[in-house]
Amino acid sequence: MEAMMNPIFIPLCLSLLLLIPCASQRNYACNKRESTTSQFPFCNTTLSNEDRAKDLVSRLTLQEKVQQLVNGATGISGLGVPPYEWWSEALHGVSNVGPGTSFNATVPGATSFPAMGQTVSTEARAMYNVGLAGLTYWSPNVNVFRDPRWGRGQETPGEDPFVVSKYAVNYVRGLQEVDEGGNSTGDRLKVSSCCKHYTAYDVDRWKGTDRFHFDAKVTKQDLEDTYQPPFKSCVEEGHVSSVMCSYNRVNGIPTCADPDLLQGVIRGQWGLDGYIVSDCDSIEVYYDAINYTATHEDAVALALKAGLNMNCGTYLGQYTENAVKLEKVDESVVDQALIYNYIVLMRLGFFDGDPKSLLFGNLGPSDVCTSDNQQLALDAAKQGIVLLNNNGALPLSKNNIKNLVAIGPNANATKVMLSNYEGIPCRYVSPLEGLQKYISTVSYEPGCSNVICGNESLIEAAVKAAATTDTVVLVVGLDQSIEEEGRDRENLTLPGFQEKLVVEVANATNGTVILVVMSAGPIDISFAKNLTSIGGILWVGYPGQDGGDAIAQVIFGDYNPGGRTPFTWYPQAYVDEVPMTDMNMRANTTSNFPGRTYRFYNGNSIYEFGHGLSYSTFSNFIISGPSTILVQLTPTSKATTLPNIILNGQAIDLSTINCNNLTFDLVIGVRNNGPRDGTHVVLVFWKPASSTEVSGAPNVQLVGFERVEVKRGKTESVTVKVDVCKGLSVVDSEGKRKLVTGEHTILVGSSTEHQVRHHFIVRLPAGSGDGGMVSL
Repeated sequence: MEAMMNPIFIPLCLSLLLLIPCASQRNYACNKRESTTSQFPFCNTTLSNEDRAKDLVSRLTLQEKVQQLVNGATGISGLGVPPYEWWSEALHGVSNVGPGTSFNATVPGATSFPAMGQTVSTEARAMYNVGLAGLTYWSPNVNVFRDPRWGRGQETPGEDPFVVSKYAVNYVRGLQEVDEGGNSTGDRLKVSSCCKHYTAYDVDRWKGTDRFHFDAKVTKQDLEDTYQPPFKSCVEEGHVSSVMCSYNRVNGIPTCADPDLLQGVIRGQWGLDGYIVSDCDSIEVYYDAINYTATHEDAVALALKAGLNMNCGTYLGQYTENAVKLEKVDESVVDQALIYNYIVLMRLGFFDGDPKSLLFGNLGPSDVCTSDNQQLALDAAKQGIVLLNNNGALPLSKNNIKNLVAIGPNANATKVMLSNYEGIPCRYVSPLEGLQKYISTVSYEPGCSNVICGNESLIEAAVKAAATTDTVVLVVGLDQSIEEEGRDRENLTLPGFQEKLVVEVANATNGTVILVVMSAGPIDISFAKNLTSIGGILWVGYPGQDGGDAIAQVIFGDYNPGGRTPFTWYPQAYVDEVPMTDMNMRANTTSNFPGRTYRFYNGNSIYEFGHGLSYSTFSNFIISGPSTILVQLTPTSKATTLPNIILNGQAIDLSTINCNNLTFDLVIGVRNNGPRDGTHVVLVFWKPASSTEVSGAPNVQLVGFERVEVKRGKTESVTVKVDVCKGLSVVDSEGKRKLVTGEHTILVGSSTEHQVRHHFIVRLPAGSGDGGMVSL
């Protein structure tokens, strides 16, 4: 995770298993062989988790209690409770970034996945059973990728709150759900997931502003419709068992000390069933870095009373006891925090006895880095590759290539491909190695010694190699030295002399150049689009342990790309004009602010959100959709809210609408008109009805997406379910959600595809008997 002075970044793979005998967990709570401790009520599995947790807490002294409020919980030896490390990471597979996880000869590595929660949790449980991992994983990151310079954009699925929310729910469920025979079993947890960093956190270190001192000035409108939705979805739909508050302040108040954000929203409004943890050293940050409180005791009391339950760091362990004695916080608040924490451990089976005798107790090293898991990692990497440009050069034919040279600072990348919060991978396949599986005589010139590319000394050799070959695969981009936790970019161009390398190689070759961009964030590569010798451009992100195989399979046509870019590719001029610290989303013509993300940006883009090509051509058409949606008001609001005259453009407060089961299905046909089988991602956007009552509505908003596999010459249908209240509401300046009456528009396809439109009317019923209906 994120120690204040030690930002680390790592991503996602698992390593080949060495067949070495492994030790099981030796120390565990509620050991039945220990008669003096196993008979306590907190070990009785017939009691409720809450009653068990309360019993355990009631047996602790204040001094013992405070030492369980930190990530390195000391345990209580007199009760047979061993120490427990709460901090483990699983963003890109089981990671050894946090102290709760380590690799050794028994399990030398783990599989790295962009979004494979279920498989990751299996490997996590396997490692827990041999004493190498914990059960509480502080993943995923669900902050929206608001600004293209953010160093941690690589941890998130993009700029769209709807996409981030869907990702969050699926990943959390994959990590947490105990699935037996296709049914989720009660409140038990496979492992515990944590959605972070709450909230409006996306500035790490930019031009002298760092996350420890940054005060995010956020409007109520932006907070409600951009920054909060992924966290709300985590809690309400994903049923996540933890939320992490962030370093920054929001409108003057540190998030980890804000009772409205923690106790009020996360636990009160959304109903979190779990614990709230601080980002590492956050309490120390607001005491020490910004002098938010006068004393250490004031700092911990403020956090506990705001609703914080767990401290990644040491402050709660050091200063809570004295804060209670000074009557700055009541001991009952400490008790409640511990109860929330222990309930999660109860749900994980931590107090149910020998892990080997429990569910998942049969998992071990042989369940880590399996061939199936590694195939999933490869499949995920291939699905994430985006074909940005193609003038017909791709896919390459290995039968037509006499000489191929791989050039670029990332052409032989290994660890770079893992991104951040990674572990040790099962293996590496670099781009160079992937290409060599197709063309045995691939030559290699780095062109730059690293992505910083601070001098031109290696460019000449790369240019000479390009001049004598018929095909060049040029792999450029970024790595953790440019974008990482604690390091935001200041511009969007390729670092150092990389652009010069691309131009000179492209101009020197008499053959075809394929440009591969390996980076998390967008790069201004507009210059490359204008170089005629560049026959195709791929964006591959940080593709993980098998990234080289994924890239080569796409380049040579064994996999037909279908990925879509999850963010807007802005020109450099955008960041020259827009401060990263400006948290506003909406365009403002008065201040010449162009807006952020496809939802509000009104300027030119290099590539737009959702862009992505294929080796086939697909066409979308709408098979069925609603013509009218009748909205029923709740009984208590009818008398005061229903107007005498129903007008288009009326903004109805969502709290007055009966939203239960107010959904509709949009059935879309997808035809593959091209020469190859392929997958097509159907994007469904919504353009709201116009209204003078609400300003700042999005240009368009994604409300659904589905990936469909279509054979060449064939047609498939997909159904996208749209929730009217969640998907078709706008937010006013006070942060209130409204549904606007009048004509709404559905657009199927990205802005760079041929979009198909469907119009429908949202209206209030003319009488009391015809509400809450969808007409086709």
